[in-house]
Order: sequence, then structure tokens, then C-alpha cells
Amino acid sequence: MWHKIRDRLNPWHSLILSFGWLILLGSILLLIPPVEHQNGLPFTDAVFESTSAVCVTGLTSVSTTGFNLWGQIALLLLMQLGAIGIMTFTSSFMLALRGQLRLRDRVKFTALQEGTFYDGSHVLQNILKITFVTEFIGFILLTIGFLYEGFSPGQAAWHGLFHAVSAFCNAGFSTFDTSLIGLNPLIKYTVAALIIIGGLGYYVIFELMLLRQGKRRLSLHSRVVLITTVLLIVAGAVMLYWFEGGRMGITDSIFQSVTARTAGFNSVDMNILHYPSIFLLMLLMFIGASPGSTGGGIKTTSFFVIVYSILSVLKGKTEVIYARRRIGYRLIMKAFATAVIYFAVIFIGTLLLLQDNGITLKEALFEAVSAMGTVGLSLGITPHLTVAGKWVLIALMFIGRVGPASFAMATLIRRKEPIIKYPEGTLF
Repeated sequence: MWHKIRDRLNPWHSLILSFGWLILLGSILLLIPPVEHQNGLPFTDAVFESTSAVCVTGLTSVSTTGFNLWGQIALLLLMQLGAIGIMTFTSSFMLALRGQLRLRDRVKFTALQEGTFYDGSHVLQNILKITFVTEFIGFILLTIGFLYEGFSPGQAAWHGLFHAVSAFCNAGFSTFDTSLIGLNPLIKYTVAALIIIGGLGYYVIFELMLLRQGKRRLSLHSRVVLITTVLLIVAGAVMLYWFEGGRMGITDSIFQSVTARTAGFNSVDMNILHYPSIFLLMLLMFIGASPGSTGGGIKTTSFFVIVYSILSVLKGKTEVIYARRRIGYRLIMKAFATAVIYFAVIFIGTLLLLQDNGITLKEALFEAVSAMGTVGLSLGITPHLTVAGKWVLIALMFIGRVGPASFAMATLIRRKEPIIKYPEGTLF
């Protein structure tokens, strides 16, 4: 019977179920010995922490430093599995679409790319290589940074490993209650670099590796991702520095611009920021990272398509053309639909969070956007939410993690061309 059910599952069903099972197993893992938390861990908080780790969000309902070593190792494992899972699944899907091959109803894709076949196992192998090599380099640099902070070699190595994995996975978990506030620039810039690499996506990293070998040119997708990423980082840093009157500093302005889109580490106290900065951070969280990456949000490609489409309309153009390539009507519709769905879910989540007494609209909206974008930045209200409020954030984190990938697969695989062409209507 199980085989019949499994055969009926399509790729996005498998994605949702796999993340659901991983969250459930993670919750159980956090509740059983030898994992302990100094203040105890209720069932809701265990599910919350597991969801946040698997969905690489970083929001916490209890202090991460309250976990013993086994608890922090469990969180590290869940972050790594969640990030690798989403990168493998979405990257295989992108390669399969590019190869123009039929997708089968199982979580394995095959694509023909430059004369070489890449299936799910090859994608997983390459992703593991990129992940572990990048995290190892980050681990070395961060360990040096924590040694400079005065930690013992053992402590520096553990903090370096935890933050290297958390940063590349765009998770935002930290072994410090104050995240990265007050730490040296080497730590901040290393974490920022890991976040950027993890947020680019496997497909872009793979193309950059081929470009270095002189085997091919960058595709339109990779060019859009790289250009949009750089522009968002620079624009975000400049605006944060301006809004805060320079008190944030150049390093912290750059760091917060990077981390707001994908990770959730903070090098400054969120509660002292001015309203324009808070609004800008919410916009960056809403946009998020790139397809096939460890980050969330509507994705940089969708943001680019939306902005460029609007500019084309304002210029009176009937088609959206970029770099001598026409952006298809389906991609434009998917980008706008993704943004509208995000708005709708965040709106509902904010309304539900406002049911908790003592929460302002700014706090509820910021937390909802952070959860839906799987970012992890917080104004400090999450640990103080009611049980119902925590379950709202759990739902938002899960939807934000599997929603975009599932929506993309559903809209691109179920491609139904109309048999009947209806006459065009006019609206004013």
C-alpha cells in the first residue's frame, strides 16, 4: 500500500513530506536525552526550534546557549540536513527543466547539460563538495577570529564550526545570545561571505566554476542573480548607513544588508534602529536569496522580473527584453503571483500574531516577514509569544521554506495550454 501511495506522490508532495518528517524527527531528537536545555524544553518550543533549524530560519523561542553541547550539535545537524535537502531538490529541478526532460513523480531528476548527464546523485555530490569545502574555509577563518576574541582553542573551534555551518546554510543560529554584536570584523566579514555564497544557489556557483575553467559563459539566470545580489547588498548598506546617521558603521551596515536578505545574524541591536531601517530590513527579508540556494524570500530573480517588467510597462514596451533575451509571460506571471502570495500569507500571519497581547504592529509584521522569508532577524518578541503565536511562526517558517519551491514546481510542471482562444477584453 505504501508503494502505491509513494508512486502517486509528485515532486512537490515529496518535498513537503520530507521536510515535515525531518522537522518531526528533529523535534523528537531535541526532547530526548542526552539533549538538555537549562530551562526545560516544552513540546511547542521543541517543534519551533526544529522547524527553525530545518527551514534554516534562525528564529528561536528559547536561548540557543541554554542547550547543552548535544543540543547544539543536534541543531547543527538539522541545519545542515535542511540546507542540503533544499539545495539538492531545487537544483536538480532547475537542471531538469533546463535539460527539457520529462519530470517523473519521484524526488530524482535528470538533465542533459553541456553533453553531460547530471542526475540527483551527481547534484548531491557536487553540492556536498561545495558545502563542506566552503564551510571548512569559513571554519578556519572564524576560529582565528574567535581566538582573537580571547577564547580558548577548543571554544574558538566550536564557535567557528557552528557559525560556519549556520552562515553557509543561511540559518542565523548563534552560540551567543547577542549574536555577533561586538565581535571583530574578521568574524563579521567571514560570516557575510559565507551567507552570500550560500545564498547564490548551487546552479550559479556551478556555472562560476565552469566559467573559471573556461568551459562556458554565464547564463541569463546567473547574470541576473549576481547583478541583483550585488545591487541589493550595496544599496542596502548605503541606505542603512544613511538612515542611521553613520552610527551603525560601514562594517555593520554591510553586514546587516547581507544578513537581512537570507540569514538573520545581527551585529547591532534591532530594537535601537530607526523606522526607515526597520522597513528596509523587512523589504530585504521579503526579497530573500536566489533560487536553488539555502535562503528564502520571493527570490532575487522574481524581484528582478517584477521591477524590470514594471519599468518596461512604464516605457510603453509590449515585451520585457533584457540582455537581448525576452522574458516569457509565464515567468512574469509567476514572479508577480509569488509576491502576491507572500504578501497574503504575511498579512494573515501578522493578523494572527496581533492576537497576542502587548505586541505592536511593527513587532508582529517584522516577525512575520522574518519567519516567512526564513531569515531569523527578530525584535525580541518570539520567546514571549503565546503557544498560539509560536505555532503561527512555525507555520510561516514551513510555508516560507517549502512554499516557493513547491509553487515553482506546480506552476512549471503542470503546464496546460488553452485549447480555446478567447477574445481579448479591455479594462480601464
